Amino acid sequence: MSAAKAKSANGFKIISDNRSAGHDYELMERFEAGLVLTGTEVKACRAGRVQLKDGFGAVEGGEAWLVNAHISEYSHGNIANHLPGRKRKLLLHRQEIEKLHGKTREKGLALIPTKMYFKDGKIKVELAVARGKKLHDKREAERTREQNAEARAALARSKSH
Repeated sequence: MSAAKAKSANGFKIISDNRSAGHDYELMERFEAGLVLTGTEVKACRAGRVQLKDGFGAVEGGEAWLVNAHISEYSHGNIANHLPGRKRKLLLHRQEIEKLHGKTREKGLALIPTKMYFKDGKIKVELAVARGKKLHDKREAERTREQNAEARAALARSKSH
Protein backbone atom coordinates (compact mmCIF):
# COMPACT_ATOMS: atom_id res chain seq x y z
CA MET A 1 0.00 0.00 0.00
CA SER A 2 1.28 3.43 -0.81
CA ALA A 3 1.61 6.06 1.88
CA ALA A 4 0.07 8.72 -0.39
CA LYS A 5 -3.55 7.62 -0.04
CA ALA A 6 -6.17 10.29 -0.49
CA LYS A 7 -7.65 11.71 2.68
CA SER A 8 -11.43 11.83 2.61
CA ALA A 9 -13.54 14.75 3.80
CA ASN A 10 -14.01 13.33 7.30
CA GLY A 11 -10.26 13.11 8.17
CA PHE A 12 -10.15 9.36 7.59
CA LYS A 13 -6.99 7.95 5.92
CA ILE A 14 -6.42 4.22 5.58
CA ILE A 15 -2.89 3.07 6.46
CA SER A 16 -3.32 -0.67 5.90
CA ASP A 17 -6.19 -2.88 4.78
CA ASN A 18 -6.41 -6.61 5.55
CA ARG A 19 -8.20 -7.78 2.40
CA SER A 20 -7.53 -11.45 3.05
CA ALA A 21 -9.57 -11.25 6.29
CA GLY A 22 -12.83 -11.12 4.33
CA HIS A 23 -11.73 -14.09 2.24
CA ASP A 24 -10.47 -16.28 5.10
CA TYR A 25 -13.04 -15.35 7.75
CA GLU A 26 -16.74 -14.69 8.11
CA LEU A 27 -16.61 -11.19 9.63
CA MET A 28 -19.32 -10.40 12.15
CA GLU A 29 -19.29 -7.61 14.72
CA ARG A 30 -16.72 -4.79 14.29
CA PHE A 31 -14.99 -2.62 16.89
CA GLU A 32 -12.80 0.47 16.65
CA ALA A 33 -9.81 0.60 18.99
CA GLY A 34 -6.94 2.97 19.63
CA LEU A 35 -3.35 1.70 19.83
CA VAL A 36 -0.50 2.35 22.23
CA LEU A 37 2.47 3.02 19.91
CA THR A 38 6.01 4.36 20.22
CA GLY A 39 7.23 7.36 18.22
CA THR A 40 9.06 5.32 15.58
CA GLU A 41 5.97 3.13 15.11
CA VAL A 42 3.83 6.21 14.42
CA LYS A 43 6.37 7.44 11.86
CA ALA A 44 6.45 4.01 10.18
CA CYS A 45 2.62 4.05 10.07
CA ARG A 46 2.68 7.48 8.43
CA ALA A 47 4.98 5.97 5.80
CA GLY A 48 2.47 3.12 5.27
CA ARG A 49 4.84 0.39 6.48
CA VAL A 50 2.16 -1.77 8.17
CA GLN A 51 1.12 -5.39 7.53
CA LEU A 52 -2.01 -6.73 9.27
CA LYS A 53 -2.31 -10.04 7.42
CA ASP A 54 -1.02 -12.33 10.20
CA GLY A 55 -2.29 -10.17 13.05
CA PHE A 56 -4.98 -11.06 15.56
CA GLY A 57 -6.44 -9.66 18.75
CA ALA A 58 -6.18 -11.30 22.15
CA VAL A 59 -7.64 -10.54 25.57
CA GLU A 60 -5.20 -11.34 28.39
CA GLY A 61 -5.42 -10.23 31.99
CA GLY A 62 -8.33 -7.87 31.37
CA GLU A 63 -6.45 -6.04 28.59
CA ALA A 64 -6.81 -6.27 24.82
CA TRP A 65 -3.69 -6.77 22.66
CA LEU A 66 -2.87 -6.68 18.96
CA VAL A 67 -0.52 -9.59 18.29
CA ASN A 68 1.59 -10.35 15.18
CA ALA A 69 0.72 -7.11 13.36
CA HIS A 70 3.92 -6.09 11.59
CA ILE A 71 4.95 -2.42 11.68
CA SER A 72 8.32 -2.19 9.92
CA GLU A 73 11.19 -0.38 11.59
CA TYR A 74 11.39 3.33 10.86
CA SER A 75 14.15 4.04 8.34
CA HIS A 76 15.65 6.93 10.34
CA GLY A 77 15.10 5.33 13.75
CA ASN A 78 18.32 4.77 15.62
CA ILE A 79 18.90 2.74 18.79
CA ALA A 80 15.38 3.71 19.95
CA ASN A 81 13.71 1.89 17.04
CA HIS A 82 10.89 -0.54 17.84
CA LEU A 83 10.60 -4.31 17.32
CA PRO A 84 8.46 -4.90 14.19
CA GLY A 85 6.36 -7.79 15.52
CA ARG A 86 5.85 -6.75 19.12
CA LYS A 87 2.56 -7.03 21.01
CA ARG A 88 0.67 -3.70 21.06
CA LYS A 89 -1.97 -2.70 23.60
CA LEU A 90 -5.44 -1.89 22.26
CA LEU A 91 -7.40 0.96 23.82
CA LEU A 92 -11.01 -0.09 24.37
CA HIS A 93 -13.67 0.53 26.99
CA ARG A 94 -13.88 -2.04 29.81
CA GLN A 95 -17.32 -3.25 28.62
CA GLU A 96 -15.97 -3.77 25.08
CA ILE A 97 -12.99 -5.76 26.41
CA GLU A 98 -15.29 -7.97 28.50
CA LYS A 99 -17.62 -8.47 25.51
CA LEU A 100 -14.68 -9.42 23.26
CA HIS A 101 -13.30 -11.75 25.92
CA GLY A 102 -16.65 -13.55 26.09
CA LYS A 103 -16.92 -13.81 22.31
CA THR A 104 -13.35 -15.05 21.73
CA ARG A 105 -13.85 -17.82 24.29
CA GLU A 106 -16.64 -19.20 22.08
CA LYS A 107 -15.64 -22.07 19.84
CA GLY A 108 -14.13 -20.98 16.54
CA LEU A 109 -14.28 -17.20 17.04
CA ALA A 110 -11.24 -14.94 16.69
CA LEU A 111 -10.49 -11.23 16.77
CA ILE A 112 -9.07 -10.13 13.39
CA PRO A 113 -7.75 -6.65 12.48
CA THR A 114 -9.41 -5.58 9.23
CA LYS A 115 -7.86 -2.14 8.73
CA MET A 116 -5.63 0.46 10.34
CA TYR A 117 -6.30 4.13 9.68
CA PHE A 118 -5.85 7.70 10.83
CA LYS A 119 -8.97 9.28 12.30
CA ASP A 120 -8.64 12.93 13.30
CA GLY A 121 -4.85 12.54 13.63
CA LYS A 122 -5.01 9.40 15.81
CA ILE A 123 -4.16 5.88 14.67
CA LYS A 124 -7.09 3.48 15.02
CA VAL A 125 -7.50 -0.19 14.18
CA GLU A 126 -10.76 -1.84 13.19
CA LEU A 127 -11.20 -5.30 14.69
CA ALA A 128 -13.83 -7.82 13.66
CA VAL A 129 -15.11 -10.81 15.58
CA ALA A 130 -14.67 -13.53 12.97
CA ARG A 131 -15.23 -17.21 12.36
CA GLY A 132 -12.80 -19.06 10.09
CA LYS A 133 -14.20 -20.15 6.74
CA LYS A 134 -13.84 -23.70 5.54
CA LEU A 135 -12.62 -24.37 2.00
CA HIS A 136 -16.14 -25.14 0.72
CA ASP A 137 -17.38 -21.82 2.17
CA LYS A 138 -14.66 -19.97 0.24
CA ARG A 139 -15.64 -21.79 -2.95
CA GLU A 140 -19.31 -20.92 -2.40
CA ALA A 141 -18.46 -17.24 -1.87
CA GLU A 142 -16.35 -17.23 -5.05
CA ARG A 143 -19.18 -18.88 -7.00
CA THR A 144 -21.78 -16.31 -5.87
CA ARG A 145 -19.35 -13.46 -6.62
CA GLU A 146 -18.86 -14.79 -10.17
CA GLN A 147 -22.62 -15.22 -10.67
CA ASN A 148 -23.27 -11.65 -9.52
CA ALA A 149 -20.57 -10.34 -11.87
CA GLU A 150 -22.06 -12.27 -14.80
CA ALA A 151 -25.55 -10.98 -13.99
CA ARG A 152 -24.30 -7.37 -13.86
CA ALA A 153 -22.48 -7.82 -17.18
CA ALA A 154 -25.60 -9.28 -18.83
CA LEU A 155 -27.70 -6.41 -17.47
CA ALA A 156 -25.18 -3.87 -18.80
CA ARG A 157 -25.19 -5.58 -22.22
CA SER A 158 -28.99 -5.55 -22.38
CA LYS A 159 -29.12 -1.83 -21.45
CA SER A 160 -26.59 -0.89 -24.14
CA HIS A 161 -28.57 -2.62 -26.92
